[in-house]
Amino acid sequence: MFLALRELRFARARFGLMGGVIALIAVLMVLLSGLSSGLVNDGVSGLKSMPATAFAFNEGTKTDNAFSRSVVDPSQAEAWSTQPGVEDVTLMGSTIVNGATEDGTQVDLSLFGVETDSFLVPAVGEGRGIEAVNEIVVSPTAADAGVNIGSTVTLDRLDVELTVVGFTEGQATFGHVDMAYLPLETWQLIASGQSQPGAPTEAQTGALEFDTASAVAIKAEDGADLDFAAGDSAAGTVTSTLEESFGASPGYTAETMTLEMIQVFLYAICALVVGAFFTVWTIQRKHELAVLRAVGASTGYLLRDGIFQAVVILVLSTAVGVAAGLGMGAWLSGSAMPFALEAGPISTATAVTILMGVLGAAIAIVRISRVDPLAALGGQR
Repeated sequence: MFLALRELRFARARFGLMGGVIALIAVLMVLLSGLSSGLVNDGVSGLKSMPATAFAFNEGTKTDNAFSRSVVDPSQAEAWSTQPGVEDVTLMGSTIVNGATEDGTQVDLSLFGVETDSFLVPAVGEGRGIEAVNEIVVSPTAADAGVNIGSTVTLDRLDVELTVVGFTEGQATFGHVDMAYLPLETWQLIASGQSQPGAPTEAQTGALEFDTASAVAIKAEDGADLDFAAGDSAAGTVTSTLEESFGASPGYTAETMTLEMIQVFLYAICALVVGAFFTVWTIQRKHELAVLRAVGASTGYLLRDGIFQAVVILVLSTAVGVAAGLGMGAWLSGSAMPFALEAGPISTATAVTILMGVLGAAIAIVRISRVDPLAALGGQR
């Protein structure tokens, strides 16, 4: 690869300019990956942390925003519990509410009603778990809004008072709103419209004749492959896997599709920019390539030399861009912007950026195979 390295040293300015463009593209890819991961975490981190295999919604429920549209009852949960491969099922309620703490701080919460002895009970990172019908465990990100352990959140228009007793182990948000786990019977009391001002009591929840919820959470046995069609037919539901249920979060599908489209266009731009550069570079050094062909250099040697040159530029420039992007991302992670640096998405974006650049360069460098060695002897004059 003597020729490739020699040309890199000789045309430092041109290759440096090209490398700078690739580095900027890499910075954008890192920032987009971080923004995409941050939006996903901000939108569905609560669902991602749930040890559920799937969620069953009432038959006919539209998949977008299904958690707020669906209404299921215990008979549907019972029907799912008898299906082969199902380890456990439980009802779950979901509602987004507005409220305020005792000092007047306004907060938005996604109330998730869960049975306190079910597999949906969240792991607690600070404080303790739910022990009474008026207690909630919230996402630690709610602390940024002024919610602390011991705070009392009063729900708007209902004047129901819920006391914060703990924070979940990790971020738990739904639809970009902090989640608050509470007993299912308390959620049903609120959803039924029969709640009374003040803290809910066991007498109120015990006298309640309201047993519906938003979805049936299903946990499969290890290695089991659930037959969703059979379960839906028996229970009168429509089922989504845990990952598919992310689309039921408000705005999730639109946000992710928008960012994915931007990333695809950036990959295409990378391939086009690198391809255009090496096309011009190949044309400019056509005479030198013809001389090499005339003295015996094979087409394969020149092609390998050109690809090696492209790989060196792409790898070095992308590494610089990724490092700069990570530095910017670390600063953005501490801001209010939903941004999260995750190794998996960033590694994938880096690899695809290099791959698309090499592909663009390879298509351009194929022109080398059409260089006529007679051109070095003035055969075209």
